[in-house]
Amino acid sequence: MEPRRLSRVDIGDKELADYAEAVGAEALERVRVLADQLRGARILHISSTPYGGGVAEHLSSQVPLLRDLGIEVDWRVLELEDRFIEVTKAMHNGLQGMAVEWDRKMEEVYEDLLRAHALGFQGEWDLIVAHDPQPAGLLAFLDELGDGRHRAARWVWRCHIDVSDGGGPVWDFLRPFVDRFDASVWTMEQFVPSSLAAVQPRHIFPPSIDPLTAKNAELSPGFVERACRTHGIDPARPLVVQVSRFDRWKDPVGVIEAFRSIRQRVPAAQLVLIGSMADDDPEGLEYWELANRTAAGLPDVHLLSDLDNRMVNALQRAADVVVQKSIREGFGLTVSEALWKGRPVVGGRVGGITLQIRDGVDGYLVDSAEEAADRTVELLADADRAAHMGSSGRRRVRENFLITREAEDYLRLVPAA
Repeated sequence: MEPRRLSRVDIGDKELADYAEAVGAEALERVRVLADQLRGARILHISSTPYGGGVAEHLSSQVPLLRDLGIEVDWRVLELEDRFIEVTKAMHNGLQGMAVEWDRKMEEVYEDLLRAHALGFQGEWDLIVAHDPQPAGLLAFLDELGDGRHRAARWVWRCHIDVSDGGGPVWDFLRPFVDRFDASVWTMEQFVPSSLAAVQPRHIFPPSIDPLTAKNAELSPGFVERACRTHGIDPARPLVVQVSRFDRWKDPVGVIEAFRSIRQRVPAAQLVLIGSMADDDPEGLEYWELANRTAAGLPDVHLLSDLDNRMVNALQRAADVVVQKSIREGFGLTVSEALWKGRPVVGGRVGGITLQIRDGVDGYLVDSAEEAADRTVELLADADRAAHMGSSGRRRVRENFLITREAEDYLRLVPAA
């Protein structure tokens, strides 16, 4: 078997001081004090892809910020193959409760790629964080090699998805790999499967957004208007926006069906679905095409893919209501992104969305397409209520879901010297 090397992700620089206005002086001081105690610590993040999903998005901000604090942080990704991508997509679906095909050949595809990465593994670290199922098996195959040097680090598995329905064959396969880690991190306690080894320490902290990235920074009204017109959207008419991958869990079909009902009551309404096609998601094109078929003949539905982050930012800011009608959700960074921009959000009553939206305060939590339509129509009809909810949501994000809070959480995982 030929060794495979983890590929280093090259990212730009960040300075903590730049966040003073967004997060406040107290938050900056907390993270500085903690980082000073750990200056020189070495952290490695391992994930499946450098772009296209929430994990890549938050690492692209966390890694340079921690470097600015004097922490030696690296981010590396697996060298993927098409079959491995297909297998791990099935893993994600199976872990979230879907009935999927799963057999020994699929397990061997997973094992072979991670065994090859174990053969090529290099570096010395204090903390190694493996994100989601894709790299979870790496530790076991390093243990199998037997030299033990990798065990000088504390190994933490960061699970970004809801595995509470775990218990099927996928979790039965994955669990022994996870049990080898020194600790695990989850977005919510409710996501942890009951069969996870009770002796393993686990930490609960949600993801965060970076208020200074191109996706979240302030934009001029003129740029927002031009962005709308570029994509055939009338900025003077009501606009509903969802930003998500095109996959079954984000329910693009349900969003379009909700919009069909919205249009009957608000004939001038427009819908924008913005999605991305991640390297590790082979179902993206399938759901893009399904959404297009569902929207056929329905006016003012705009399906947009792989926009640059500044354009996504502009269209979120142009929205009167942002929707995140997920039927399963690890966290849903787009909810905090929209709330940060002062937009009320109508979100599925699932997973990490319930951490972000206080029902009736920052937006609404819903259980169906019809309920999503009803709540969206209410907000379109009452601009004052929508603005009040958006302002409340921005305060909630500032207090709970910005990058400096998550930086503190990661630093607390570093083992004591």
